[in-house]
Amino acid sequence: MTGILLIVQIVLVVMITIAVLLQKSSSIGLGAYSGSNESVFGAKGPGSFLAKVTFFLGFVFVVNTIALGYFYAQQSNASVVDSMVETTEVAAPTINIVNDTNTTK
Repeated sequence: MTGILLIVQIVLVVMITIAVLLQKSSSIGLGAYSGSNESVFGAKGPGSFLAKVTFFLGFVFVVNTIALGYFYAQQSNASVVDSMVETTEVAAPTINIVNDTNTTK
């Protein structure tokens, strides 16, 4: 599930970047290269249409980010130590304590 949401996140980032760059700004942005796009979007131009698209994409981006955070938090509840194998074939070394009673004090 997180893989799909991560791909959607990357696509949303690209779409938001394109929508922002197509909007007119003080330096015109990439809107200068799109030709006469005012006839496509109506008499007011692409301003209101692109603003609505950018707002919608931003909202979906925030919701997707919250969902990704939730699913990653659910995955992080499992620890790596929980999945370790407890059985082993290596025997622990034993210590032989020799009580030497022939030593002098």
